[in-house]
Amino acid sequence: MLADDQTLVREGFGSLLRRARDITVVGAASTGDEAVRLARETRPDVILMDIRMPGLDGIAATARIVGDPALSGCRVVMLTTFETDENVFSALRAGASGFLTKEVEPEELRRAVRVVAAGEALLSPSVTRRVVSQFAHRPVPAGDPDARLSVLTARELEVVRLVAAGLSNDEIAASLVISPLTAKTHVQRAVTKLGVRDRVQLVILAYETGLRVPG
Repeated sequence: MLADDQTLVREGFGSLLRRARDITVVGAASTGDEAVRLARETRPDVILMDIRMPGLDGIAATARIVGDPALSGCRVVMLTTFETDENVFSALRAGASGFLTKEVEPEELRRAVRVVAAGEALLSPSVTRRVVSQFAHRPVPAGDPDARLSVLTARELEVVRLVAAGLSNDEIAASLVISPLTAKTHVQRAVTKLGVRDRVQLVILAYETGLRVPG
């Protein structure tokens, strides 16, 4: 599903996505309120959500969609021309699973939809750098690890630390000398135990708790 207040943007991205045989555009919204309503009607796998829209903006709409138990299978990719720190963190904390600028190449856009639909998280390299740099300016927590991490096993802690370093499941598997399926299982268990939505939230939590330190 698409949500953007500009008709040309909606039509343009819709046209690009329809060229892929494995992607179906089920709806298009021009406001945040309409996006929430359409999401409940169409139950899309992925929503491409603009941040700046009249009335309810994309971040607030994302929070409503992510917070709706009936839409637990719906994931949001924020698509915007603005890549400020405030927007990045607001979108990620609202529950967005991806963040791309509108300058994204057509094939990269389609790949983003597939990646997020498969349950993975996706951030552009520039956004990832902003996330890490934000935490680099914060003092590292002292003392024992955050209590929120106590539910994880030693191996799961190790896996979450590698997720926060930007490693894929295959890279984690190679680093720990385990199978990719085992790495994926550890990631999924960590997500479930910590009560977060996806890998993006794992990254944020890893830095917030001091499990991962920038650099």
